[in-house]
Amino acid sequence: MNVAQILEAFSAGTLSVEEAEAAITGNFYQDLGHSTLDMDRKRRTGSHEVIYGEYKTPGQIAELVVAMHAGEQNVMVTRTTAEAFDAVRSAVPEAIFHAEAGLITSVKHPPQKLATRVAVVTAGTSDRPVAEEAALTAEFLGSPVERISDVGVAGVHRLLSRVEHIRTAKVVVVVAGMEGALPSVVGGLVDKPVIAVPTSIGYGASFSGIAALLGMLNSCASGVSVVNIDNGFGAGFLAHMINRL
Repeated sequence: MNVAQILEAFSAGTLSVEEAEAAITGNFYQDLGHSTLDMDRKRRTGSHEVIYGEYKTPGQIAELVVAMHAGEQNVMVTRTTAEAFDAVRSAVPEAIFHAEAGLITSVKHPPQKLATRVAVVTAGTSDRPVAEEAALTAEFLGSPVERISDVGVAGVHRLLSRVEHIRTAKVVVVVAGMEGALPSVVGGLVDKPVIAVPTSIGYGASFSGIAALLGMLNSCASGVSVVNIDNGFGAGFLAHMINRL
């Protein structure tokens, strides 16, 4: 029940003071002991809370998904595993595991699809897990996504052959490791916001993504913003927010 329905039930005498108080509290947060779910985030921000799965046990993740599912919320779990999915699936059979991105999703109320698209552009095949996290996040929130893979600057003709298509998107996410040059090149070719995502892909001197991160932060192209290393979720979320404006 929402707050209005709870108050109506209390007024009608079908809920006690204690029951009404517990029900209203449950509309804002739920304390599961190991975690406290923000059940009001959709109303405040336009999207439900997302569960960060890394270092949580399969049982904890399953309990969080069940609570959100019972609260009529769409659920996304990031940085999670097949073992966690097995625990979730036994309680929420309709949940889906996206193995490449390490995501679990369960959608009770499909979001309204936006008319404009997000392009997710990947420098190399090794960057795909982070790119998929970005793409699936934007799709989960309601943005159509065009995936354009393996167009890194080592063979720039691959990118140039897709530029006109990339330009039709409203916002572009560019995912790259190594030296992280691709967002600067894309930023110099399109008139749309570019969200750069450095990945931890690369040999020793890439320093697990720090080289790509610094290269992107120092981009000479205008209109390029940068999220943290391997943060596909953050890039996909931001891309959707820009796309829905």
